[in-house]
Amino acid sequence: MIDLLSLATAVDPEGLLPARQQMALSLGWHIILACFGVAFPAMIFVAHWRGIARGDVVALRLAQRWAKVSAVLFAIGAVSGTVLSFEMGLLWPGLMGEFGDVLGLPFALEGLSFFVEAIFLGIYLYGWGRMPPRRHLLMVVPMAVAGVVGTFCVISVNAWMNAPSGFRIVDGQVVDVDPWAAMFNDIVVLQFAHMWVAAYMVVGFTIAGVYAVGMLRGRRDRHHRLGFAIPFVFASIAAVAQPVIGHLLGGDLSDRQPAKLAAFELATTTEAPAPLRIGGVLVDGEVYGAIEIPRLGSIIARNSLTAPVPGLDTIPPENHPPVNITHWAFQTMVGIGTLLALAVVLYWIVRWRGHDLRDRRWFLRFAAAAGPLAVLAMEAGWIATEVGRQPWIVYGVMRTSEAAGSNSGLWWLLGTTAVIYTAMTAAAVTVLRSMARRWREGQQELPSPYAPQEPNRHYDPPSGSESS
Repeated sequence: MIDLLSLATAVDPEGLLPARQQMALSLGWHIILACFGVAFPAMIFVAHWRGIARGDVVALRLAQRWAKVSAVLFAIGAVSGTVLSFEMGLLWPGLMGEFGDVLGLPFALEGLSFFVEAIFLGIYLYGWGRMPPRRHLLMVVPMAVAGVVGTFCVISVNAWMNAPSGFRIVDGQVVDVDPWAAMFNDIVVLQFAHMWVAAYMVVGFTIAGVYAVGMLRGRRDRHHRLGFAIPFVFASIAAVAQPVIGHLLGGDLSDRQPAKLAAFELATTTEAPAPLRIGGVLVDGEVYGAIEIPRLGSIIARNSLTAPVPGLDTIPPENHPPVNITHWAFQTMVGIGTLLALAVVLYWIVRWRGHDLRDRRWFLRFAAAAGPLAVLAMEAGWIATEVGRQPWIVYGVMRTSEAAGSNSGLWWLLGTTAVIYTAMTAAAVTVLRSMARRWREGQQELPSPYAPQEPNRHYDPPSGSESS
């Protein structure tokens, strides 16, 4: 939630810079895992439902294996999520000391959602072969709902930081606290929708990319084609919807956070109509290397041919965000998002015309890269919105420097966290690769008693197939 690259000044508390770096590392790492908790259950549900409704052994195997992958990622995410819970108070004592009563409700509900998700994930995993098929399938629903609710609660805190509400400050004291008003602030619905759809892009393109790699290696069996198709459909819908949601979210940015909009557009002065600047850097108040498209800035940012885009000259210098980081992060997000949206539109047009691009190696290579690109776009989007809010941790109310403590020992915490996260990443990759290898070798865990059975009552993947 905090700008990770701005340098602390001499008057800043000693804990400010390590707190920023720690929060950036923790959130940047955890948010990827959180996406799987939001989006993966829906894909598992579709695969499992298809297996029951159509008597599809392959779909049931996909659901079973995806659930086990989800369990591994959930276990890793539980560690990083727990770390974040402690970090808010440790890194930002000024924020939590002042606004703890305002923010307590969403954090409490997020904790409850976490436990519900964990319980039903366990039931679902244990239920293979032990529960009636439709009842077993329904265990995915509360798991999926809990993931969405938990994410909404966390996003509501960040949305509140961008549009604070639900309290008043009288004589320097926070009074008239309304946690529900804070949680359901003015931008929470659109900001949550933006992140929710991003999660489907990240997970859909990543899972589809795994099977695209398998197909590039010659595994063109139905297991891989279905494993690609289900998540790719989710990702396609999300990729097309995301630019619309992002545009709606940024529609009132000129009134709500004009400094952030000025940094997005690299606008040093107020212009009407304003051009769209692609690329470029701001050096000593001058823009260098940008490609300008006349009027397009006003059209995109203000939905108008002539409306002005506020410039940095209208904002006190001490309230300027780090402009170049904000600008490039925003353009990276928009550029990748546009590329992915155009790619899926092309895929479905070609599919509608009777051709399947999954038979083309160039498309499979692009599909394999789409997952990392979606992750990069999501991380860039978070950098844009968080760095663009600086120097405020609560916009217009509390500066980031006022929220930090004076504990310089936080550098040790940062180093320890980096080591732990690196080890967890290596462990997760090792476990997932081991699972995939065993599945490729034909090792099958407890088959579901309600699955359609092969003549020998075992599912043997076609020769040369691979599971991921």
